[in-house]
Amino acid sequence: MKQKIEETIEHIEHSDQISQEIKPAVIEKLKEWKEEENAINDVAVRLEQWWAEIEPIFAELGWV
Repeated sequence: MKQKIEETIEHIEHSDQISQEIKPAVIEKLKEWKEEENAINDVAVRLEQWWAEIEPIFAELGWV
């Protein structure tokens, strides 16, 4: 999972779809989570919660 977090960090760093203003905060949090064993589970839970919130928006737009 730590490798996946590192890959995610690299993707975020090179992404044009994520604003430059929030990139540093997101990357910093991911780096913190990578170092904490329990935090890896937190990442999955938070991403699931985030998707549950935005999935209806994407569905409404016809993107899912």
